[in-house]
Amino acid sequence: MQEWANQLCENRQFGSKMTDSKYFTTTKKGEIFELKAELNSDKKEKKKEAVKKVIASMTVGKDVSALFPDVVNCMQTDNLELKKLVYLYLMNYAKSQPDMAIMAVNTFVKDCEDPNPLIRALAVRTMGCIRVDKITEYLCEPLRKCLKDEDPYVRKTAAVCVAKLHDINAQLVEDQGFLDTLKDLISDSNPMVVANAVAALSEIAESHPNSNLMDLNPQTMNKLLTALNECTEWGQIFILDCLANYTPRDDRESQSICERVTPRLSHANSAVVLSAVKVLMKFMEMLPKDLDYYGTLLKKLAPPLVTLLSAEPELQYVALRNINLIVQRRPEILKHEMKVFFVKYNDPIYVKLEKLDIMIRLASQANIAQVLAELKEYATEVDVDFVRKAVRAIGRCAIKVEQSAERCVSTLLDLIQTKVNYVVQEAIVVIKDIFRKYPNKYESVIATLCENLDSLDEPEARAAMIWIVGEYAERIDNADELLESFLEGFHDESTQVQLQLRTAIVKLFLKKPTETQELVQQVLSLATQDSDNPDLRDRGYIYWRLLSTDPVAAKEVVLAEKPLISEETDLIEPTLLEELICHIGTLASVYHKPPSAFVEGRGQHKRLPGSGGSAESESPDAVSAGAANEVAAVIPSQGDLLGDLLNLDLTPPATTGPPPHSGGMQLGAMDLLGGGLDSLLGGDLGGSPAMGAGFGAAPAAMPPAFSAPVSGGLEDLFDLGGGVGMPLGSFCPPKTVWLPAMKAKGLEISGTFVRRAGVIQMEMTITNKAMSVMTGFAIQFNRNSFGLAPAGPLQVLTPLSPNQNIEVSLPLNTVGPVMKMEPLNNLQVAIKNNIDVFYFSCQYPISVLFVEDGKMERQVFLATWKDIANENESQFQIKDCHLNSDTASNKLQTSNIFTIAKRTVDGQDMLYQSMKLTNGIWVLAELKIQAGNPNYTVSLKCRAPEVSQCVFQSYEAVLKN
Repeated sequence: MQEWANQLCENRQFGSKMTDSKYFTTTKKGEIFELKAELNSDKKEKKKEAVKKVIASMTVGKDVSALFPDVVNCMQTDNLELKKLVYLYLMNYAKSQPDMAIMAVNTFVKDCEDPNPLIRALAVRTMGCIRVDKITEYLCEPLRKCLKDEDPYVRKTAAVCVAKLHDINAQLVEDQGFLDTLKDLISDSNPMVVANAVAALSEIAESHPNSNLMDLNPQTMNKLLTALNECTEWGQIFILDCLANYTPRDDRESQSICERVTPRLSHANSAVVLSAVKVLMKFMEMLPKDLDYYGTLLKKLAPPLVTLLSAEPELQYVALRNINLIVQRRPEILKHEMKVFFVKYNDPIYVKLEKLDIMIRLASQANIAQVLAELKEYATEVDVDFVRKAVRAIGRCAIKVEQSAERCVSTLLDLIQTKVNYVVQEAIVVIKDIFRKYPNKYESVIATLCENLDSLDEPEARAAMIWIVGEYAERIDNADELLESFLEGFHDESTQVQLQLRTAIVKLFLKKPTETQELVQQVLSLATQDSDNPDLRDRGYIYWRLLSTDPVAAKEVVLAEKPLISEETDLIEPTLLEELICHIGTLASVYHKPPSAFVEGRGQHKRLPGSGGSAESESPDAVSAGAANEVAAVIPSQGDLLGDLLNLDLTPPATTGPPPHSGGMQLGAMDLLGGGLDSLLGGDLGGSPAMGAGFGAAPAAMPPAFSAPVSGGLEDLFDLGGGVGMPLGSFCPPKTVWLPAMKAKGLEISGTFVRRAGVIQMEMTITNKAMSVMTGFAIQFNRNSFGLAPAGPLQVLTPLSPNQNIEVSLPLNTVGPVMKMEPLNNLQVAIKNNIDVFYFSCQYPISVLFVEDGKMERQVFLATWKDIANENESQFQIKDCHLNSDTASNKLQTSNIFTIAKRTVDGQDMLYQSMKLTNGIWVLAELKIQAGNPNYTVSLKCRAPEVSQCVFQSYEAVLKN
């Protein structure tokens, strides 16, 4: 549609707008026949009028495909307007008439050699828009000529055409060498050609993240920066986005690039400004903070961001969402610009809420008085959502700036006195958080809060008030009466209130046992006998057994000192923030989600330079494996992990016996408190037999290794059908750093995965870089795609002294809970020692899941290949591999990728292979190896096509190892 619109707009210069409307009027029956006659007329004007009528009919949705041959015949003309109209028709109907579209090929070839550059460009642009696989190969020669055309307008159009052609037939574009020509265009003398070449290469690179098309080096960077000053605004955006993917060699190069990009900050187009900010934010990471230029750059970044806030509300919102990220990373940029974020009366609600959030992030001791006065004013507005957020913001200020806490509490009390229901409820919620941050400091306000007890009707506010009463029960004379009033409608309350009420009454009982025994029995009876909520009931049982078995232990657990809440509870997790900074000016920065969360196939994660941990904590293996995305980041604290990781049993390992294997261990049935639930509750609750069985329990023995040979039923072409035990040369990826010491209080873990004798092993080097001894190691996995779970405890039997490391091999099984991960081979791990619990994620090669009986019989292979739908077939390129087919087959055999048959066609060896995953999924493969050609083609077929990408990665890793 965009192409149609562009061409129709261009056509206006050839005809009056007053007369064009006549083509859209309804005509009589027999219209197609009449148009056919007119299209074949000898008169040029009549022919042009007929084509205009055809385009008008097509635009309003009428089917005029029957006229395809007649319209195509009109291509042979010198009239530019008529040619454009015919090309427009061709773009629309070529897909439905591919055989007829071939008729137009000769005209394209001829037009690509026309003396007029406009016609040459028009031909090449239309070629790119005709998405018909049949005719693409005929268009390669004209496109090659246009890529080297003397006119820059033709070259820039041809550059975009390569990206469109790559989308239709990627293999053809690579074979024809268009990608190399496209790279050469980056050195073009015309800036617009450079910009379009960069745009085309970026588009292709995004769809093929492992292709390494954008080979950025200082020479290329210099050319791009030169073109940056002269091309159009959209060309500048493409170039800036490309610059953002470059990693400078040192701080001098970073400074040089920043100096040349800084003028873009004053551009009128907000997209150019944000792209420039993205580049500068990334390269600032490489600049020393004591450098004078660093301070100058910080000052230069503030004015353009402030200017963006004077645009339309929609642009303001986009700018504010990006500023929110920038402020979290570098608050010093806008620390003196607080007034810009004060809310205006006519701002839309979405802008108001975003400004409010940024105000809190910028709040400091220097400006807190100004901020509080503004927030108090907002709390009297008429917009309920905005008022609620303003009241919460006052509480956040109190928690963030300690010197302002008293003033904030006073402001909140003034707001409570207004007796506005929703204001009172929000104020009570935030005062609860202030009590958590500053214990024993502002409890004098409790009496005022209790006066408003009857007006609370929202679950969060009621739960907050109940928490306050339970926490400070010893200071409230009638605490039992207050809690009893809530108990009257216990079953009508929300789960949040019920849980809080039960805990508050238990606290009250532990503080005043003689007066409240009846009350605690009542609430526990309601929670355990009359409730159908499993969470409420189970916690009720725990409290009941705890109180009846050991009241002293109950007091230590329930009334334990609580940790202070953090200053900023809503900050984006650091690794996610780094990725979002790399996507400033895109949808990711507005959603505050990585592109992979909302765009399929965008799984490449970007990081700021130097964010992978200190140089000391990163091994050479980790650096070399970086390109393959093997280095894992610490897990973000996101919702999908919370429930699972809370269920982990991290009790210390047993110190006797061989490495055990846990047969039917279930994650949800593990001991939550580390001492065995049965012993805690003083008896069996009639639950599952596995209840309370943590790592300390004695599990079943490891299953014996596979030893029986498996025959394929037919003669093996490569004599590969011996025993199925893993040969000695099996592929083992190099160890990479999974958990850097700087992120785990001195604990560093590097590791890899390997399959030996039919058993998956997680091999780790655990290093203590802290100053204290580490003991009590335990490990657990989150649910994952293939049910990987430890087959026994983590065997670190001796204390780990400072600067000491130990090699550990943990056997794994595949009987754990299953949940599809992204990427599929992602594994989330929790590891505990005497210092803390740490979380990290890593990716295992899927080849460790290939089982030893994965060799399929030939007839079964043939029938299965035919039976699997063609859309389940994926094709990949393995580049720079110099093995013959026999060597490749033997290498793959070591990873349980079995060759079923081999045949040679026109000098090309075709290997037909099969492999079977631990969960029973079969993958069939066809590997093409051409003598003298270092690039292999592997086609994978599987009933679960989502595993194909991981299988390809294993092929590549094994063959290149």
